Amino acid sequence: MKYLTIINDEKFEIEIQADGTVLVNGEPRDVDFLALGESLYSVIMQHASYETVVEDRDGEIEVLLRGRLYSGKVLDERQQLMASRGGGLESDSGEVVIRAPMPGLIVAVPVEEGEEVEKGQTVVILESMKMQNELKAPRAGVVQRISVEAGESVEQKKALVTIV
Repeated sequence: MKYLTIINDEKFEIEIQADGTVLVNGEPRDVDFLALGESLYSVIMQHASYETVVEDRDGEIEVLLRGRLYSGKVLDERQQLMASRGGGLESDSGEVVIRAPMPGLIVAVPVEEGEEVEKGQTVVILESMKMQNELKAPRAGVVQRISVEAGESVEQKKALVTIV
């Protein structure tokens, strides 16, 4: 099965072959993937081990790996066909809600309501498991609502910042 994965505007073609071999953009990769819980995974890539959190948020995939949060989309062959017939994969309009990928403590909110933000700009810094995670705007827009403040404890999936 082939998948198109888009992370930070970079596209990757992932193919999982019948024998379990994984190809990334046609190149074989040494990957082992084991579910440890509902959204917690152990990943071994190129002989290095990582613990990662993977969440599906209304069609967007969020991956927390080594203290960095990555947002993207994963489309199978059917979804790719539907997207291409529908005019594309990306939407630059509408509301985007940035949610806590895990429980933690809000360290800082370096934006204000009404402020214009660029894609990739840090909008919230969340501390969890003794690591600070910078949550970034997935696209350019205007901060419509900030639902948290520095020093506040949050649960996983809590809405933090809304961008329009």
